[in-house]
Amino acid sequence: MKKSDVLRVWGRVLQGRTPFLSIEITKECPLRCPGCYAYSPDHLGPATTLRQLSDYRGNELVTAIVAAVRRIRPVHVSIVGGEPLVRYRELCELFPLLDRMGVEVQLVTSAVRPIPVEWNAIPSLHVVVSIDGLAPEHDVRRSPATYERILKHIAGHRIIVHCTVTRPMLLRRGYLAEFCRFWSARAECRKIWFSIYTPQEGDCSAERLRSIDREVFLEELAAAAAEFPKVHLPWGVFKGYRQPPGSPQECTFARLTTCLTADLKTPVTPCQFGGNPVCSECGCLASAGMHAVGGFKLGGLLPVSSILNASLRLGGALSQGQPV
Repeated sequence: MKKSDVLRVWGRVLQGRTPFLSIEITKECPLRCPGCYAYSPDHLGPATTLRQLSDYRGNELVTAIVAAVRRIRPVHVSIVGGEPLVRYRELCELFPLLDRMGVEVQLVTSAVRPIPVEWNAIPSLHVVVSIDGLAPEHDVRRSPATYERILKHIAGHRIIVHCTVTRPMLLRRGYLAEFCRFWSARAECRKIWFSIYTPQEGDCSAERLRSIDREVFLEELAAAAAEFPKVHLPWGVFKGYRQPPGSPQECTFARLTTCLTADLKTPVTPCQFGGNPVCSECGCLASAGMHAVGGFKLGGLLPVSSILNASLRLGGALSQGQPV
């Protein structure tokens, strides 16, 4: 994050606003990925599910998102799904508007369909492609967004590869290095990100990591980062993965992010995962990095989290016209 963006973040906090916005832009997705939190029964609480909501299309979608951005005034917007490329026509209109508004935008996609070539000319847009391991494992999980289709659709683009690590990947030593070797050799890949599978309460799936698996992951991640320059690790992420926030109230990223689902009204809480995530096993890259930053002590004495807490209290009071 640039220095100017950091100042804008703190400015939004002091205004009583959240500097980050995540939008589930559509309820539609042609994939049926195991472990997808967006379509879990508890994602939006007991009242409704993502598929039951009414979502926007066409000009109404573009207008509604621009209105939300103007209201919340975020520094950074993440467009997630569903599958955002289902609404690629609307995104072709939306992205230039957000660029002119000075908002950084991250699109998270499976690359199940072609990525419009004109998006390369939008400097504030960052395309993140979710790839769940090497081709044999990924293609089973994410069909029809197979490796063959991804490689075809990212041609001519510069993307960030994002892999969510599950337990089966760690049962084969050297798996992360093999993954990094493949994607580091691709000209389209400019960065490689790794997150850890974050379970919901009651999750008994084979994908959930155990404590020893987490240590194996950190060991292999450190080795991969040393060998492959494209592996991007935010400052403090190792500490954040070893000591995740104990609750959403302790998660800096959750506290600074407004998450909206496809009707652009219903909030996703307590964080972008929705439902009942096991915070003690959180594997969110952004959460880990920000949590570690929050624990950093300025001058060895004052934690950044203390400044954040004071800023949030001050911003909330000012936004409500209360004396401070």
